[in-house]
Amino acid sequence: MGTAHTDIVRSTLAAIGVLTLALPTSAQSIAADRHPVVVLERALETLAEREALREQGDRDRERQDRDREARDRQREAQDRERERQDREREQLERLYEQATADLDAARWEAAISKLTRIAQAGGEKADGAIYWKAYADVKRGQFEEALAGVEALKAKKSRWIKEAEALQLQIKQAAGQKVDPETQADDDLKLMAINSLLHSDQERAIPLLEQVLKGSGSPKLKERALFVLTQTNSSQARAIVGNLARGDANPDLQMRAIRNLGFFGGQQSRQILYEIYSSASGTDVKRAILQSFRLSGDREHVARAARGESDPQLRAEAINQLGLMKANAELAQLYEKETTAAVKKQIVRSLFLTGQPEFIVQIARADGDPDVRLDAIRRLGLMGREKTGAALVEMYGKEKETSLKAQVIQSLFLQQNATALIQIARAEQDPTLKREAVKRLSNMKATPEITEFMMELLKK
Repeated sequence: MGTAHTDIVRSTLAAIGVLTLALPTSAQSIAADRHPVVVLERALETLAEREALREQGDRDRERQDRDREARDRQREAQDRERERQDREREQLERLYEQATADLDAARWEAAISKLTRIAQAGGEKADGAIYWKAYADVKRGQFEEALAGVEALKAKKSRWIKEAEALQLQIKQAAGQKVDPETQADDDLKLMAINSLLHSDQERAIPLLEQVLKGSGSPKLKERALFVLTQTNSSQARAIVGNLARGDANPDLQMRAIRNLGFFGGQQSRQILYEIYSSASGTDVKRAILQSFRLSGDREHVARAARGESDPQLRAEAINQLGLMKANAELAQLYEKETTAAVKKQIVRSLFLTGQPEFIVQIARADGDPDVRLDAIRRLGLMGREKTGAALVEMYGKEKETSLKAQVIQSLFLQQNATALIQIARAEQDPTLKREAVKRLSNMKATPEITEFMMELLKK
């Protein structure tokens, strides 16, 4: 009730009061609590209280909406920053892979150009780039530049220091000698020798493979040596690969060892990986292990990480990996025990990745947090009307919360579900929601069904 309305009522009360004074004394002696003026004043007070409560409720809802929007904006900003960092990391990783491919193909200048950019960018690949640039400098006979790279790694106490020291020894041995590409060691010949030894004398081959991994060989040679060790049914070989995965190597070899243990190893290898995961402190190592579990189809260990991980980003990564693995049962179990809205939303996003809407529909209908329900309804809209259109319409009919009904309309619009929107627009009594449904229809590509409905509105 507005101020003007209140003033009119007050004026009416004043007029009644004047008239009451003009009544006979007997009429004026009516019981105080039944006096018309008193009755009207009480009615006015009740109306004013109701109006104040309504206005307070409106203000509270507006404040909640603003708070929710602020939280959403903050989350979006954090997501955008995380995505930017992920893109930069992925770009550097791709460039690093291209550089190592150049090294394997003896394209030294091309490799050095890429590795210099990576080293200047900093980050987790910087030390590896410094080492491989020094390696390429040795191959092209630029020993002073190579030594500068080695010294930089030693000064930083880098995890590449073992390789750097081996490379330094190689530089000292080659110093003063002319570099002839024709006399360079042929990695393919070494690889053939490794395979031959492995089949004929495994006990001698394994220590040689370990020396290759610790030496200053090419990326291709080291990767092949690691692969062969992973494929070997030997406790000694498994121990070497396990130690590499734990960090007894440069970061490149550690990541490759983690990948190989998950992808090529058996249950025992994956158990080693989980032990490493449990004791590791670096997020990059843990993320690599989670990805390795996914490649091997190991849902159990990924779900265990999703339940027990304390780092929010790593927990989100584990939940995301479950979605990529289409692990609906594990995600449903995780959701049932979860109380945090942010984590529930991550579970919803991972369920969306599975392409199966059934559990998302349950969340959208019944979760106690409106924000979680909004996110679930939004995801259902992205899954296509054949899969979720009927569920959204049913949900709309039973829903009481205006913001959730508005999100259903938006989701149906994303599906270009004109039939459902027309059904809602015809039946809806709330003018705001009805207008929203019609607005969405007007923004869709015209069809005979939509045109007929618009003509129907014009005739009313």
